[in-house]
Amino acid sequence: MTAIRICALDELGQDEAIRVDVDDISIAIVKDSSGTVHAIGDTCTHGDISLSEGFVEGETLECWAHGSKFSLVTGKPTSLPAYEPVPVYRVTIVDGVVYVDPDARVDPTETIAV
Repeated sequence: MTAIRICALDELGQDEAIRVDVDDISIAIVKDSSGTVHAIGDTCTHGDISLSEGFVEGETLECWAHGSKFSLVTGKPTSLPAYEPVPVYRVTIVDGVVYVDPDARVDPTETIAV
């Protein structure tokens, strides 16, 4: 699969998340406080809760139900009760349009230049 057009960059609110479904994959698209756009799996690994309904804090997205925070960069939980990471997807912005490739998962040990 190739990168899928998600939305215009200016449609994303600062420190907000939206949910998009690409085929059978639910993805949370987040613009953090620095303006960086991230794409992570939308389902909390602790419970079947949509992360995009949670709270953006710095480079984390917090599950509204149980308080687990997930790194927007690595997908790893930074607080309990979750202990399994969510997938992180590669984001590309071209001419003010946000694209995500659901097949291009980011290795959490990889450093990505944006």
